Amino acid sequence: MRQAARLAVEQVNVRGGVRGRRLRLRVADDSGSEDAAVRAAQALYDDPGVAAVIGHLSSGTSIAAAQVYGGGAHPLVMLSPSASSPELSGINPYVFSICPTDASYGEALARFAWRALGARRAGLIFLSNDYGRGVRDAFAADFVRLGGTVVEQDPYVPTTASLEPYLARMQRAGIDVLVLAAERPGAELALREMQALGLRWPVVGGDALTGIEAAGALAEGLHVTSAYLPDQPGARNVPFVADYARAYPGELPDHRGAGAYDAVLLLAQAMAASGPDRQAIRDYLAQVGRGRPPFHGVTGTIAFDTAGADPTKSVIIGVVRKGRLVTEATQ
Repeated sequence: MRQAARLAVEQVNVRGGVRGRRLRLRVADDSGSEDAAVRAAQALYDDPGVAAVIGHLSSGTSIAAAQVYGGGAHPLVMLSPSASSPELSGINPYVFSICPTDASYGEALARFAWRALGARRAGLIFLSNDYGRGVRDAFAADFVRLGGTVVEQDPYVPTTASLEPYLARMQRAGIDVLVLAAERPGAELALREMQALGLRWPVVGGDALTGIEAAGALAEGLHVTSAYLPDQPGARNVPFVADYARAYPGELPDHRGAGAYDAVLLLAQAMAASGPDRQAIRDYLAQVGRGRPPFHGVTGTIAFDTAGADPTKSVIIGVVRKGRLVTEATQ
C-alpha cells in the first residue's frame, strides 16, 4: 500500500501537483492493533495538514479508526483500499471503501468450489476475528444454498500451534475442498500440516492470503480470491504494472497496493475539483457514481453507493503457479 501510494503521489507531483501544490504522503503504522489504530487515527485527525486518509489495511483496525475519523468538529475522510468488513458500509458518512466485502469474497469462493472444483463437502478453518468469521459465514451460507455440505468449521487464533487435529477430523469425515478463511501464517501452517499428513485436497482461501505465492511449492495450486491481479488486461493497469516494476524492481503490485494507488488518484481528482477542505473532499466522493462520473482506475470502475461502499467491485479468482498469483482461467 505504501509503495503504490508513493508511486501515485510522485506521478501526481510530476504533472504539477494539485492546483499547483505538491501532494505529500504521510505514513502511519497501526501495527495491526485496534488500540494503535485509534492512536494513529487521532494523530492524523489532529493534524490540519491531513486532507484524507488511505487505509487502514485490515477490517478491525479500520472499524476502530473510523470512529475517530467520523467524529468531532473536523471529520476526516477514510478511503479504504483493502478493509473488507461489511460493517464499514455506512459506519459514518466519512468512510468510503473501494474493495469487495467479506461476503463477496466468501460467496465467490463457494461458487468456485461448487462449479469449477466440483466440491460437495467442504471443511473450513477460519481465523477467529471479524475477517475470518465474515468469510466463513458467507462461504457456508452460499455453499449450502448451492447444495453443498460444510462438514466442519474450526477456528484458530494467531498463537495456535497446530491445526493437525482439525485436518485429521476432516480426513475421517471426508471432504473434497478445504477452505481457509485465514491470514497467511495460519494458511501456511495448514498447508505444511496437510503435506505432512499426505492430504491432497484442493485448497481455496480469501484475499488475506495474497502474498502466499512467495511460499513457492507449498502454495502451488492454491486458489485465492482478490479484487485485483496484476496480469489483468486494461489500458490503465498495464502501464501501472510497468511503472510499479520500474519503481520497485522485481516486484508486482497486489490488490492492496492497486487500491491504494487508485485512492491517491481519486483523492487528487477530488482536491483538484473541490480543494483540500475535508468537507469538500467528502462531498465530492459521495457523488462519485451518483451525480458525478465513476472513477476508472487500475482496479476497475469505482462508484459509491449511499453507504460509501462500492457495489460495482467484482471478485477475481487467482491461482498460485510457479511462485506467481495469476488469474484462474476457469472463473
